[in-house]
Amino acid sequence: MSAKIGVIGAGAWGTALAQAFASDGSDVLLWAREAELVEEINRDRRNGLYLPSAALAPTIRASSDLAEFAALPALVVVVPAQFLAAVIAGLPDGSRDLVLCAKGIEAGTGRLMADVAASACASERLAVLSGPTFAHEVAAGLPTAVTLACGGGRAQWDRLASLLARPALRPYYSDDVVGAEIGGAVKNVLAIACGVVEGLNLGQNARAALIARGYAEMLRFGLARGARAETLSGLCGLGDLVLTCSSTSSRNFSLGLALGKGLTAAEALSGKNSVAEGAATAPVLADLARRDGIQMPIVEAVDRLLKGEAPAGAVVNDLLSRPLRDEQEPLS
Repeated sequence: MSAKIGVIGAGAWGTALAQAFASDGSDVLLWAREAELVEEINRDRRNGLYLPSAALAPTIRASSDLAEFAALPALVVVVPAQFLAAVIAGLPDGSRDLVLCAKGIEAGTGRLMADVAASACASERLAVLSGPTFAHEVAAGLPTAVTLACGGGRAQWDRLASLLARPALRPYYSDDVVGAEIGGAVKNVLAIACGVVEGLNLGQNARAALIARGYAEMLRFGLARGARAETLSGLCGLGDLVLTCSSTSSRNFSLGLALGKGLTAAEALSGKNSVAEGAATAPVLADLARRDGIQMPIVEAVDRLLKGEAPAGAVVNDLLSRPLRDEQEPLS
């Protein structure tokens, strides 16, 4: 097997991307930490733990040995945000393209994923893949469009676009890595809020209002951190926000739904194989916004709810009782 693409992380999204890359018969090497999962993928062509709906392509091979990935020209890194630093540090030395797919902010440091990766492996060339994606749809070959933000500009895009694009997986170019990362991280927190709206049966009007006002918070935070507004209005910002704020296929929406129905965060998160990235992102995002004087009341409300500081109904009432204001006031 002479793979050109390695996927680091065999959760639902990593497995779905491996399936997409293998859809044209390409060899794909997929890293999983668990030996039993490696055996299941290679023996049964299944990932029963994270993506049971997919019959995996025969050109996908799983391995738990990161040394096998040393010679590959591109690695797509699909591990949860809070584990990215540890996994990146374990990669074999080399100079290659790393495509980061985690949507979050590192707890304790407030770093975006590209900053985490750059600290762990300064020699790697970094890009970010983000957009409106549900793993089971990508694995099934349904049409999907994503942002591929290349820190190396057009030269990196020229290398990666032909390597990663497939008829049903269409990347669009950007060089705004910060914008792509902030869109993915913030939308996860807003998806929790939309799930709460659903759990409280507040209706479609309330959900639409929350998406619009949440998008204003995303813009406010993104512009303050150097992102471009046009990036956040695209696939990796508004596009991703709309998708994950309207379906129980979103882990973050499902978490908010449970909170809205009265479960605590601990109860809602217990026993889950997959990670709701917004649960870890909300407190660090709220802290950064407070530190920098950025108004993000919806993010603040989700943070309070996850911490158990107030029940969902009270948090929503606090939001509704905020002073009235201009809709189009300056975002920065």
